[in-house]
Amino acid sequence: MQFVKYHAAGNDYLVYHDNTPFDCSAQAISLVSDRHRGLGSDGILVPVIAPGEMLSVRIFNTDGSEAEKSGNGLRILCRYLWDQGIVTHEPFELATKGGRVRCQVLDNGRRIAIAMGVATFPEPERHSMEVDGMHLHLNPVSMGNPHCVVFVDQPTEALARKFGPIIEHLSLFPNRTNVQFVNVVDRQNLMVQIWERGVGYTLSSGTSSCAAAAVSRRLGFVDDQVTVHMPGGQITIELDDDNNVLMQGPVCKIGRYSLDQECLTQIG
Repeated sequence: MQFVKYHAAGNDYLVYHDNTPFDCSAQAISLVSDRHRGLGSDGILVPVIAPGEMLSVRIFNTDGSEAEKSGNGLRILCRYLWDQGIVTHEPFELATKGGRVRCQVLDNGRRIAIAMGVATFPEPERHSMEVDGMHLHLNPVSMGNPHCVVFVDQPTEALARKFGPIIEHLSLFPNRTNVQFVNVVDRQNLMVQIWERGVGYTLSSGTSSCAAAAVSRRLGFVDDQVTVHMPGGQITIELDDDNNVLMQGPVCKIGRYSLDQECLTQIG
């Protein structure tokens, strides 16, 4: 089984690069993604490329669950498609479980711009509750996948690891949720730490960046263009009055990997 690995602001994905059908079972995905027993990644992308059909992708988290969208994953897929000569610098569309996105490869593949769609805000837009002894304001938002933005004075990895899994599984979120711990630095900059649904603590996230910026703008904290700073790197988000979100960020190719069939015999 062949894979190509990339990272987008420290968030790494394996792109399935083989003509044989991919085993999408939760066990296989978790094993391939395992950093000790497999190739290691924050997720796996399985492109669907068929003549006469729109390009599409299936996005899998490390626990084997399938994600509706992933901003970093989509940027990585765009770079992969560009590396394979399937797309050019001209804009193109991709289909995801969370809706279509419009993409463009920039800087010879080193940066990707994606129109991520519309940020939607459920009613009520804010929930106040005690979470493990701490009073928090939870701000749900959807980017085609569920998010919860929590504003804090100092977002840290420890905070994300402690409260992220608790918030992810609150009954408020029947399909679980991604969680962003956000500090508003000024009207153009956010500091964010992320707990990703189905993955855990992660160095960056594209849709999380979109969610954090969208909620911050809706509350009047930031302007139309925001730089989201995460431990893995920076992503630029642009928003308009209709809550359309444009994301732009880096991608780096790591290498090509061949998975030996013996690895999968560990299943069971």
